[in-house]
Amino acid sequence: MSKVYFTKEITPESLIKIYNALEKKLEGKIAVKISTGEPGGNNYLKPELIKDLVSNLNGTIVECCTAYGGKRMNLEDHLQTVKEHGFTDIATVDIMDSTGDFPIPVKNGQHLKENFVGKNLENYDSILMLSHFKGHAMGGYGGALKNMSIGVASTKGKAWIHSAGTITDPKKVWDNLPPQDSFLESMAEACESVIDYMKGNIVYINVLNNLSIDCDCDFNPEAPCMKDIGIMASIDPVALDKASLDMIYQSNDPGRDHFIERVESRNGIHTILTAEKLNLGSTNYELVNLD
Repeated sequence: MSKVYFTKEITPESLIKIYNALEKKLEGKIAVKISTGEPGGNNYLKPELIKDLVSNLNGTIVECCTAYGGKRMNLEDHLQTVKEHGFTDIATVDIMDSTGDFPIPVKNGQHLKENFVGKNLENYDSILMLSHFKGHAMGGYGGALKNMSIGVASTKGKAWIHSAGTITDPKKVWDNLPPQDSFLESMAEACESVIDYMKGNIVYINVLNNLSIDCDCDFNPEAPCMKDIGIMASIDPVALDKASLDMIYQSNDPGRDHFIERVESRNGIHTILTAEKLNLGSTNYELVNLD
């Protein structure tokens, strides 16, 4: 049974504490994968929260460009956004598909046989998948699995995943979307490829704050509908996302039902269940409270 660690404290110190609790030391050159947030939104993980952990790991903040029109689709705009949001003040930032992309194999994919990721992924030995947990207009929710699939994929790769392996042109993908479950399954399949490529040298942290039903990729997200819950971490991304969702379901917050409606209307749990079928982790977990 996988262990998922939890603290209700959302501070720089508690981020370090929960990372240390995992007892899995990331080695070599470490990528810290976050969402840098679309301009206009304000729910992304703030530099002052993550700075100390990133510094302790001597990590490089990494991202890839988006597949939709906005201020992170091309490199120049994305770098400007990263600077405006304060991330360049705390660490080196690498937009991994600034040099292109490359395919990595998906061994057990139904929809994807390969996944296109930012070329600079080649430069890293391990990853801290540091995710802001929230709702999402397409995936139902966004956590570790989305950050590892859509987040590590290049612009071309994002179109590939969203189209369930039929389109690489971001200008065409939005008019040619597949059935919802095919998209969710493709995200899980993309996760498999990243885990295989990194040889499992990944740890996962979800921060459950600013709990909006909209993603940080939204330039005008709905305000958070729930109070902050805390930080969760695991070496198992399936267990982590399941435990994070369970925290929402078990909450007595009056905004809980609104958040759950977003998840269930998109069948968000299907990504987790598909990832479990691909043996990326388990929905059975032990919750370890660090408070």
